[in-house]
Amino acid sequence: MRAVVQRVLSASVEVEGRVVSAIGPGLLVLVGVHEADTDSDADFICRKVLNMRLFPNENTGKVWDQSSVSKLILSYSVSQFTLYGILKGNKPDFHVAMPPAKAKPFYASLVEKFQRSYSADSVKDGVFGAMMKVSLVNDGPVTMHVDSPSLQVPAQSSNGDDDLLRDGDAGVPTETC
Repeated sequence: MRAVVQRVLSASVEVEGRVVSAIGPGLLVLVGVHEADTDSDADFICRKVLNMRLFPNENTGKVWDQSSVSKLILSYSVSQFTLYGILKGNKPDFHVAMPPAKAKPFYASLVEKFQRSYSADSVKDGVFGAMMKVSLVNDGPVTMHVDSPSLQVPAQSSNGDDDLLRDGDAGVPTETC
């Protein structure tokens, strides 16, 4: 699973000329589902996104100190199969993306994980499979890219620890995602 996470001042999704949902300050999360993804990939992405410390702490002055959960701000999730597009010459190929019939319930379960782990009212969603107009005002800009462990090589931190084995953040309990 792949997530592109952007810190935004606002974001909205429009489908067929109608705004289906919008948020103010928070995170816009574009999600691509790989054909081999499992529930553990969704759990990892949920936990990582909700614990990302992308916001400043006004009390301490630390720049990268607060998660969306600790700031009690909104998150917006949008399905985007093109995150698994591969260029073959000049034409995109999406064969490694999960097929739509399987991806739709899988993506819906990811959104439910976000909502259960944080707050149902604080997590908005687009319309799966629709041609969406996603509008956003990027804050920073701050953009992060996260792949689930099944599709990445473990990174080694400077102290030799496997970076994928620890979340290192208080906030979202690991058993909820």
